[in-house]
Amino acid sequence: MNKLTSEKPINSHPVVIRPVQQKDGAALHDLIAACPPLDLNSRYAYLLLCHHHAQTSVIAELDGVLAGVVTAYIPPTQPDTLFVWQVAVAPASRGQRLGNFMLEYMLQEICVQHQLRWIETTISPDNAASHKLFTSFASQHAAGCSITTLFSAEDFGESGHEEERLYKIGPLDQRD
Repeated sequence: MNKLTSEKPINSHPVVIRPVQQKDGAALHDLIAACPPLDLNSRYAYLLLCHHHAQTSVIAELDGVLAGVVTAYIPPTQPDTLFVWQVAVAPASRGQRLGNFMLEYMLQEICVQHQLRWIETTISPDNAASHKLFTSFASQHAAGCSITTLFSAEDFGESGHEEERLYKIGPLDQRD
């Protein structure tokens, strides 16, 4: 996976997209903490994610500062699918389509390289920004977007967690 610098700068600064590195784990934890309603996991979980899924997760930097992240992996039983776990954009970088830019990078770099035809993610009903990001992304690529319940609220026990809806986007066009 290559490093990419955007042609369209954000606030007159180029965006650099690069794979996550193990050293990014703590910063990812802090970014997710600043991005409700995303579920915050332990620092250890983000370190493992950066270690195990560096080839399928990316960071966006503005002037060397973490501005966004997309964490993702290829599920072992779905070798044609990229499962996007979390998309986060730092509060100071919102409103600039950075989430879409990172997803576009992932489509061109990861999905094409691994010949993936589908992108999946789960979104809770209260996360309107993610719903808009993924449905708009599907529309931009003339891809279908089916939405079903993957995990019910009851699956989460007494935590009070909302259901998680599975968004399945594709099939994706494999042209360069």
